[in-house]
Amino acid sequence: MNTLRSDFQKGRTLLDYFYYWERQQPKKVYLRQPEGDRYRDYTWREVGKQARVLATYLNSLGLPPKSNIGLLSKNCAHWIIADLAILLSGHVSVPFYPTLTAGQLRQVLDHSDCSVLFVGKLDKWPEMKAGVSPHIHRITFPPQTGETMPPDPDATPWNDILEHYEPMTDNPQPHSEDLFTIIYTSGTTGSPKGVKMPYRAMISAIDATLPQMRVNVPDPRFFSYLPLCHVAERNLVEALSLITGGTVYFVESMATFARNLAAARPTHFLGVPRIWLKFQQNILKKIPQEKLDRLLKIPLVSSLIKRRLRMALGLNNARLILTGAAPTPIPIIQWFRQLGIHIQEAYGMTENLGVVSVMPAHAIKDGTVGLPYPGIQLRFDPLTSELLTRSDWTMRGYFREPDMTATTLDTDGWLHTGDVGSLDEDGYLTITGRVKEIYKTTKGEYVAPAEIETGFAENNYVDQICVAVQELPQPIALIVLSETGMQADKEDVSQSLEETLRSLNPQLHTYQRVKKAVIVKDPWTVDNDMMTPSLKIRRKIIESRYQPHLQPWLERDETVIWEG
Repeated sequence: MNTLRSDFQKGRTLLDYFYYWERQQPKKVYLRQPEGDRYRDYTWREVGKQARVLATYLNSLGLPPKSNIGLLSKNCAHWIIADLAILLSGHVSVPFYPTLTAGQLRQVLDHSDCSVLFVGKLDKWPEMKAGVSPHIHRITFPPQTGETMPPDPDATPWNDILEHYEPMTDNPQPHSEDLFTIIYTSGTTGSPKGVKMPYRAMISAIDATLPQMRVNVPDPRFFSYLPLCHVAERNLVEALSLITGGTVYFVESMATFARNLAAARPTHFLGVPRIWLKFQQNILKKIPQEKLDRLLKIPLVSSLIKRRLRMALGLNNARLILTGAAPTPIPIIQWFRQLGIHIQEAYGMTENLGVVSVMPAHAIKDGTVGLPYPGIQLRFDPLTSELLTRSDWTMRGYFREPDMTATTLDTDGWLHTGDVGSLDEDGYLTITGRVKEIYKTTKGEYVAPAEIETGFAENNYVDQICVAVQELPQPIALIVLSETGMQADKEDVSQSLEETLRSLNPQLHTYQRVKKAVIVKDPWTVDNDMMTPSLKIRRKIIESRYQPHLQPWLERDETVIWEG
């Protein structure tokens, strides 16, 4: 059992934690990379050796001190090893989303001024490669089993570096004000922004959040599948595994997700709304809701069903189950709670390291995002109710964007989050939408689409939803059907959506009521740019895609419309 020393929990960098576990448990497996039915295991000693050799190589390149070094790969063991190598070499880690197009990659590489780029597990590297300038030195990860990515003759192979360089032997200690990383946001609106985070910010965030993170559970295990370049995954998987000395299991592909998760049986798990919806739909395909309700009313059977479902998902050993990145509908959280899966909502943004509030495990208050962490201050704009935060882990600013920084971070250190919210009498935080996503109808009324969208959460035929408001007299719900919905009778789907609208609309103001539900043909994905890599919808792009059809749909007689 790894138990974190009580005298080791304050004021330490992630490198300090790494040095500790590298020395304390060198033979214990740290990273587990699936390769078909087998795993390639990396012990703390092996991770340390490879990271230290790569750090030696980076230092041999003669780069200016504290250079920005890029990291482009899907989640895998080498991602974390490369990240550690960058930190060990004294440079700044700049990870990018592995789903970028060539043009998007060129934009962030040019903006970040990266001189070196680690290139790893990618689906479309030949196309993406066009976005990398010739002057950027590339280092390629070793190929993995079953990988189709062709070798890059212009890059330096990882394994060649391991063969020809020696590991660094010292343990560098960065200054607290040095930059630890630049995190590029996923660009829900506009171009991605490079959030500058110093080591001090990460140290402060760790110290504030550790009491809530169940760091002393026996044999901590983590499951990595959301993009590691996103602040939430980097915190819960990379940072927390370094802090606890735990083991990280990776997903091989989304096709093997269920099998990989069941094998990992993580003690700490982070889901996003789309994942929880998929879990629910898969369960209901095997046990329809009516049958599940009956079984859960029988005491002995109920316990057995809950245990088997948690086992089937791979969450039977989970001690901390978080949801974040986007609001998770209350009915989904309550549904899982009936199965003994207690999901704690967490809230934050890249600009404050994702650390604002978390739902207490034993004092859950549905409809809120929990209580603020110790050390963070909150206040609200008196006119717009925009949430402002201030803490020791607030970003230093946006890289090479002084005007944008001045707009978001005021001279008193208050971060303007862009989220609308409030605190209740018990100190719980509620987020109701985005300042920029409150739209005016043609009748002059303001509507927050996100609030309306949660009303469709209990309809199992709905997979994705975007309520369109702008330049319309009444909202329209654009809907992508779930797998269950696609297999159901068309008339049943229409009737179900009509029932949802009849139930939802009376709870809304007249100007908020959804006039039509339109079932669109094509799903919204990262590949078609309708979703961010962190699986949030890109509202403006979706509305733009359907804008020519919105008014004609609104004028049709039927309530539920099928595109095409």
